Amino acid sequence: MERTLVLIKPDAMERKLMGEIISVYEKKGLHITALKIVKPTIDIAKKHYNEHKGKPFFQELINFITRGEICALIIESDNAVEIVRKINGATDPQDADAGTIRGRFALSKSENAVHSSDSVESAAREIAIWFSDRS
Repeated sequence: MERTLVLIKPDAMERKLMGEIISVYEKKGLHITALKIVKPTIDIAKKHYNEHKGKPFFQELINFITRGEICALIIESDNAVEIVRKINGATDPQDADAGTIRGRFALSKSENAVHSSDSVESAAREIAIWFSDRS
């Protein structure tokens, strides 16, 4: 069984899309093993986006993810990382299929409703950041 992290980002939370997004994962048969709503601190945001430190858009990422509440989820299934990334769709909504979460709900490349881990290793690192009690 594989685990991955999903963050429902502030843009989606502000538009009251949390329940609708969660239902997409559930309808695909994925198992949500943990869920919490939190307003990220700058420290947590910097840890989460550490691989982008020093890049010109780093501060924009920090400002965006800390602007409001997020919903953090741990999702488990066989091939969880790959399945969730397919459900989410391409980062840029112009490239996302219409039936994906980003195809339906993203406003822009930066306000794209959800984040999910890009590998099993990233999932372990990100889960430890957002769910330090469950890593």
